[in-house]
Amino acid sequence: MKTVLLSLLLLVFAITSVNAAEIKVGFVNISNLMEKAPQAESARTALEREFDGRDNKLTTTRDAILRLEDQLQKDGEIMSESKRADLERDILRRKRDFNREKDELKEDFNIRRNEELGKLQREVYSVIVDVAKKENYDLMVTESVLYASDKIDVTEKILEQLKKSGK
Repeated sequence: MKTVLLSLLLLVFAITSVNAAEIKVGFVNISNLMEKAPQAESARTALEREFDGRDNKLTTTRDAILRLEDQLQKDGEIMSESKRADLERDILRRKRDFNREKDELKEDFNIRRNEELGKLQREVYSVIVDVAKKENYDLMVTESVLYASDKIDVTEKILEQLKKSGK
């Protein structure tokens, strides 16, 4: 927080020391862009397609375990000791396998989500820099801004560029 305040103070001093030159500043709401960019929706859809099969398999496995537990509960008292013990071991083994597969799916999904998020962030930052250069901005600021007037908020302009490049 201190470094942000110090940076802002230095910026204010730099701006006031430039007498005749006008400085063009723009503000971009990154979190808004990351949410609304068509590339973000494409990444979400791709991830859903990629992991849908494994998620469905886990659901099927979970349902099978629940059916076996239900069978054990209903018929456990009338089963032979060995048959009940076999069913309990089978349920335990299936639960361990299910939990392992669920953890692997979660880990794989997080890795892929982070990869997609990184690609999206690089593209967003690239478009911001392109717009800043094309429109002669001296400074683009993002997060940790207490207030930015609509006059300098270029988030929608960046979003439009992302929409164009996303098609």
